[in-house]
Formats: sequence, C-alpha cells, structure tokens
Amino acid sequence: MTVTLRPAVVDDIELFFQLQQDSVAVRMAAFTPANLTDREVFETRWRRVLSDRSVVVKTVLVAGVAVGHVLKYVFGGEPEVSYWIAREHWDRGYATEAVRLLLVEITERPIYGRAAQDNVGSLAVLRHNGFTVSGEGVGPAAGRGEMVPEYVLTLSD
Repeated sequence: MTVTLRPAVVDDIELFFQLQQDSVAVRMAAFTPANLTDREVFETRWRRVLSDRSVVVKTVLVAGVAVGHVLKYVFGGEPEVSYWIAREHWDRGYATEAVRLLLVEITERPIYGRAAQDNVGSLAVLRHNGFTVSGEGVGPAAGRGEMVPEYVLTLSD
C-alpha cells in the first residue's frame, strides 16, 4: 500500500481525537497530553497546533485513507518529530514511511525524536529513519499516569 502525506486540516481533528481514545495506543505512546478524552480541550489544543507556523503537521494516508498524523514541532528550542498511527495499522511500516516522507520535506538537522524505552515499535520507526539514541531520561507520562524512562534520539544528517 502507498503511504502519502497531505497537510493536516481542521477537519482531521476528529480523526486525531478518535485515534487517541485507544487506551492501548495511549499507554504505548506514554508521553501524551493530559485530558485526551476532553474533546473541547483536545480540539482547542489541535486548533492551536494547526495554526502554529513553526509546526508542520501532515495527515498520513494509506491508499488514500487517513490513518494518522506525523509532525515536526519545536521542543526545548530544538526541532522534533512525532507521529501517531491507528493501532490497526501498526507493524506495516506506515509510521516509518510517514516519518521518512516528512524528513524529505523537513531538512533541518539535527532533529530529534523521543520514545518510552519500552516502546519498541516507535524506537524502530526512528532507527529505521537513521535516528540514534543520544540520551535518556525519565519524564511524566500522562498516558500511563507515572514517570517513564525515555530515550532521546537524534538524526544528524
């Protein structure tokens, strides 16, 4: 199946909201915003993200069907990638390809990614795109309601 990206639009917020109601995916992602089930808070946050010119947000399409999002934002003054693919589409390479496509467009380096240390799938997505572990830490993970060890990964070239 072909993975493509298109600019995310306000109408995509409903899909993004539905994706983040999956408790298994939220637990795996770990580092999610709080209040994912509060539709008003969620929509307000996403409208702000979509209007922020420093953020690049793409909707991920597989064979023309929206299955998630990939984005570049600034965290701690540094560019960082993030992504979310519907759980029923995991383990098919879609996230890996979506990140690859985003990185073709976003050429600033270094660029960073983060994942819970036990999030094998997300770590694989970043490693397949050339990211290497450059640090680690422990942070508050709203998706798990606890402090969670994480890796910071860097793509330098």
